[in-house]
Amino acid sequence: MPGKPFPRWLSIAILLVIATTFGSNHIAARIAFDHGVNVTTAVAARSIGAALFVGVLLLASRVPLTLAAATRWRAIAVGVLIAVQSYCLYSAVARIPVALALLAFNTFPMMFTLISWAAGSERPGRRALIAMPVALCGLTLALDVFGAHGDIAGRWLEIGTGVGYALGAAVSFATALYFTSRWLKDVDGRLRTFLTMSTVAVLMLAAGALAGDLALPANPGAWLGLGLLMLFYGTAFTALFVLLPRLDALNNSAALNFEPIAVLFLAWPILGQSVAPQQIAGALIVVGAVVALGTAKR
Repeated sequence: MPGKPFPRWLSIAILLVIATTFGSNHIAARIAFDHGVNVTTAVAARSIGAALFVGVLLLASRVPLTLAAATRWRAIAVGVLIAVQSYCLYSAVARIPVALALLAFNTFPMMFTLISWAAGSERPGRRALIAMPVALCGLTLALDVFGAHGDIAGRWLEIGTGVGYALGAAVSFATALYFTSRWLKDVDGRLRTFLTMSTVAVLMLAAGALAGDLALPANPGAWLGLGLLMLFYGTAFTALFVLLPRLDALNNSAALNFEPIAVLFLAWPILGQSVAPQQIAGALIVVGAVVALGTAKR
């Protein structure tokens, strides 16, 4: 039986720590990439670690592993979308400042709202319709789209590929969330996550083997980055799963949107990725708009 729920202040504090730990995984990933680790290897390693953790949790909790064939294939289909999201997000992290990649990715709640609306759900409320363009304006500031002296073409040449990957990750993740809510809402979260992470791991290993991309780290910096990204992701993942019943996530989950803000401050001393004041303002606008969207009545 889950323990007594934590006080709200403690729940929010724990979620902020978890968000920072998730962000640290992306900082570690950039360290790995800067030392020669490729995206396929990093995604495969992270997914294998997550699948092993959830597999142990399933066995320890004696969760039934049987699923109807149709449900199993749907879970695998969602896993394919998560594989695309993982590859795209790490590709963005490898190309542009980590905080900017996460900010662009954090538009996924808007994508989810629009996908749900297009698929026949009710029209978004007024707060959501206001929050979405505000978030886009904030993202424009955060990415410094206009660049120096209004050189949009030059700035886009610099960041365009990375931003494209981040937005691709947002679309694929939002689509995965939509199909999860439609197809898999009655499946135990641990089993659903195990199938998803296992699918990602298998796909990345297969793709890496076919392309010849899988390789062990070649130097201490690469080993450090890969080890830390697995450690941080696994720690955050574990804490979220274990503590979720006591965190009142329904009312406090907006605290997880702190991740890109945490990365803004971590990336500066660790990676030397500083941003201008207007970019920080833009980041705060994006996060505020996403929080408003996430707490809007549906």
